[in-house]
Amino acid sequence: MAETRSLERRAPAERPLSPHLQIYRPMLSMMMSIAHRITGFANYFGTLLVAWWLTAAASPSAYARFQWFAGSLIGRLILFGYTWSVIHHMLGGVRHLIWDAGRGFGPKEREWLVAANLIGSIAITLLLWIFIMLTMGSTP
Repeated sequence: MAETRSLERRAPAERPLSPHLQIYRPMLSMMMSIAHRITGFANYFGTLLVAWWLTAAASPSAYARFQWFAGSLIGRLILFGYTWSVIHHMLGGVRHLIWDAGRGFGPKEREWLVAANLIGSIAITLLLWIFIMLTMGSTP
């Protein structure tokens, strides 16, 4: 009985607390991890645009409404954002595939891959939209 009383009086063991955002210094790889999750979520809603486009193709009036939306300023901004989101998420998947192969884990390689993901997604999106606008004869 004396042993249990001494155990009850003993102070709880000091355990390290899990670090949180106030302790971590924000790094590009940390921000891109968050961006990868956000783009995955955005792609879900962007797929609704693709579904609208496909269902609108069944009717000339429905397709005209979709074309009106897609040609408006807000429609183009949403489509531009969706394009970037898909490309950014795809390049993030390639980055994770490289990591799954056991490569690119050094600090310099990791940050280079993350920067390449961000810069590459912006560059590919811009080049794709410039190409589309030039070939369709439309102004942005």
